[in-house]
Amino acid sequence: MTLALTQSDFRANLKKYLDQVNDEDETVYIARSNSRAVAIVSQEKMDWLERALKAKEGSLEYAIARDQLIKRHVLPDDEIVESDDDYWGQFK
Repeated sequence: MTLALTQSDFRANLKKYLDQVNDEDETVYIARSNSRAVAIVSQEKMDWLERALKAKEGSLEYAIARDQLIKRHVLPDDEIVESDDDYWGQFK
């Protein structure tokens, strides 16, 4: 889930929103002047985002980072593939 806030609301409830970022894995967007905005994410979520970006697609490290981002609802989950003879036949 994400939250969109004004600077003044964020400032007035700083502890509450920072706790939500860490405890509930929220992403907080703060609107600023001149159509600028800032996003706040937990250090753990940021680490997984950086790992996914640095890892080679298809590698184990990429798969682990992607799995963690799916778990945190940053990326959508993979489609479930129905298991049938046609599906398994592609691996022969």
